[in-house]
Amino acid sequence: MRLRRITLRHFRNVGFTTLELAGARQFLVGRNGQGKTNLLEAAGFVTALRSFRTNDHRLLIGHGQDCAALSFALEHEREGEVRVNLTLRPDGKEVWCDQARVTKLGEYLGRFPTVVFSSQDMQLVRGSSVVRRRWLDLTLSAIDPLYLRSLQTATRALAERNALLKSGQGTDAELGAFESALAPSAADLIARRAAGMAELGRRLVEFYAKLSGDAEPAALGYEPNFAEPSAEALRARLEAGRERDRRFRSTLVGPHRDDFAFRVRSTTAKDFASEGQQRSLVLSLRLAQAAWFHERTGVRPVLLADDVLGELDPERRARFWAAVDADSQVIATGTHLPDAAGEAERRFGDWQVYTVTDGQFTEGGAAV
Repeated sequence: MRLRRITLRHFRNVGFTTLELAGARQFLVGRNGQGKTNLLEAAGFVTALRSFRTNDHRLLIGHGQDCAALSFALEHEREGEVRVNLTLRPDGKEVWCDQARVTKLGEYLGRFPTVVFSSQDMQLVRGSSVVRRRWLDLTLSAIDPLYLRSLQTATRALAERNALLKSGQGTDAELGAFESALAPSAADLIARRAAGMAELGRRLVEFYAKLSGDAEPAALGYEPNFAEPSAEALRARLEAGRERDRRFRSTLVGPHRDDFAFRVRSTTAKDFASEGQQRSLVLSLRLAQAAWFHERTGVRPVLLADDVLGELDPERRARFWAAVDADSQVIATGTHLPDAAGEAERRFGDWQVYTVTDGQFTEGGAAV
């Protein structure tokens, strides 16, 4: 997939701009706080109708404005030329795709894939299990519509069971009704997560070897809260745990408590890996995500690199570019232009450069 035009109005600090994107390499250069990441945030919004920086879309609307508008012209491997228009208002979002209004997320999610490389990705190693589950759910939902369906069903049933537990008045019969709805979808999530993590883990091992120069082995492991992907077994466990759940007023067993972990040399990366190793792990995970999506769907995600390459030493930066799919579009940001003598230029050719100043985007400049 290629993004060919992005138009923004009242999006964060961008009053109005249109970027015509030629070729497969764009670089946004400017000082910090000028709006480079805002453009990447907008580009990433086309994938799942959400920001990679905040869960509150109201923060994306320019100060003093009642709405923000985003428009995209895309070239798509399966759908040809496509136009997507989004309007963000405080009370919701409106999405149109080629003159047809999008009313169901499940019919849209994953059609226009992007993969974001951000410094915030370090939280996938260092942060809480909530961060990792959110990433895993978005990744698998974009690839597998049945995963999204099970996730939505399990989330609703879990919320209803927890509400009953919090009330302190749920009978066994009432809890059992929600357990019957929860167990099949939750068991399906466990099975699909296990399969998905195996696919991602295999690719992560390959990319980490490229980035590290085969310096040490890495691994990605799924850590389910309840390992048996059986609806009957999970229903029995929920029933057996009712009294404990009543005491804690929450459901303590199920995929909503799953996690996954990175390892380097068989040790937990969160506790023992260096910062360089952790950074290489999350870059490898993002590369694995993009490669798996392309293999499953035939669509190449657009890669959005938010000032992450400047944090790598020259050797790892060269290895990163060697690992990137040369046919994928890359939109990158930084405070300095890419090195014309470096690996990026040798492999990919000239960058289309936009200079960013206070929400204004001016085309021009050359890699130096």
